[in-house]
Amino acid sequence: MLLIIFTSKTFAQSQEAMQKWTAYMTPGDMHQMLAKTDGTWNEDMTMWQDPNAAPTKMTATCENKMIMGGRYQESRHTGNFNNMPFEGYNLVGYDNVKKIFESTWVDNMGTGTIHMEGPYDPSTKTVTLTGKEIEPMSGKEIDVKQTVQYIDDNNEVVQMFSNQDGKEFKTMEIKLTRKS
Repeated sequence: MLLIIFTSKTFAQSQEAMQKWTAYMTPGDMHQMLAKTDGTWNEDMTMWQDPNAAPTKMTATCENKMIMGGRYQESRHTGNFNNMPFEGYNLVGYDNVKKIFESTWVDNMGTGTIHMEGPYDPSTKTVTLTGKEIEPMSGKEIDVKQTVQYIDDNNEVVQMFSNQDGKEFKTMEIKLTRKS
């Protein structure tokens, strides 16, 4: 038989731990902000392979859906890029303890995974995420940055930046318009 003796200190620590876990696992304001973007979106994309080259344009659609009790948002992107089907998947969450957004991106245009994290700035309604990705031509890891600006309930602008030769340049801009 196992006998557990709780002291008042142990009980207080247990209560504090329970409160912290509850705060950690409970969706809050940032999760509700993500949930407002659930639905189907049209995407007008402009991409730059090189800062001096002409951009490539494409359109896609995105379906956002909160999962796991409103803790994370999954986004599925589909389109056509250079006559090839495009699929992308993003999982975004807000960490209540670290007070940052975290994002994981994969698509069928590569085999790597991009992990990024960063804060939300309420004054600009922008999440700024940073991370690293593999640049396939050199095989080297490079710094990347993504900004997501929530213009209003029906419009967003996403921008991607890469670091090339020590200089940051915009690689992509996506203008999202709510479809439904």
